[in-house]
Amino acid sequence: MTALRETLRAELKTAMKARDRVAMTALRSALAAIDNAEAVPIDAMPRAGAVEGSAIGAGAADAPRRELSDADVRAIVQGGVDERRNAADGLRAGHPERAETLDGEAAVLSALLG
Repeated sequence: MTALRETLRAELKTAMKARDRVAMTALRSALAAIDNAEAVPIDAMPRAGAVEGSAIGAGAADAPRRELSDADVRAIVQGGVDERRNAADGLRAGHPERAETLDGEAAVLSALLG
């Protein structure tokens, strides 16, 4: 597990205790994006076949998750920051409250990137 991911999890616990909805949303979203990036592509999964050729036992056919480097995790979180800032810019005129929330989420993630 990368240091940034550990920091995201620790900050999520802090945000939950403080009931900071903006921070919780941003942190959960970043952690989910990291989890999704670790998922194995569908074409790498074992294919169904004859029963006698199938894997036996709990988890025997599970594929290992991809390993992400610190740079990969940072890029995913930075992508979340950029996505929120772009969305906020597009919403600023018609939905200023939502834009402000997205700016707050971007600020939470950006602060963790340093």
